[in-house]
Amino acid sequence: MRVYLLENIVKKDAGIIKEALIKNKLEEALDNLFYIPLPAEILSLEQKEHNEECGEYFIALELVDKFETFDLRLELLVRAKNKLRCSCVCYCTKEQEAYILNYLHTFLEKIKIVA
Repeated sequence: MRVYLLENIVKKDAGIIKEALIKNKLEEALDNLFYIPLPAEILSLEQKEHNEECGEYFIALELVDKFETFDLRLELLVRAKNKLRCSCVCYCTKEQEAYILNYLHTFLEKIKIVA
């Protein structure tokens, strides 16, 4: 799995990150697992064609508890809300990767987390 990993985040900062993710309504059913939706304009042609059946599309962001510190793990896999397996579920395009990394860095900057 291709991931972007920010390691050794102190507990206090992890709490701030989690609160902000919940406040932005990015919380999902599993503890510390959040979904960041991808805007329609950066979906691949196939994802746009499958959107009605498979979509909406998102990137998973996980806050991993490592006892003393946390890791922030951003998967670089585009997932579909309505299907686990389909050809439209694939690794990010360069545009999607640039979008999601910028999203994460901007998000952390806004909440004053240096990672």
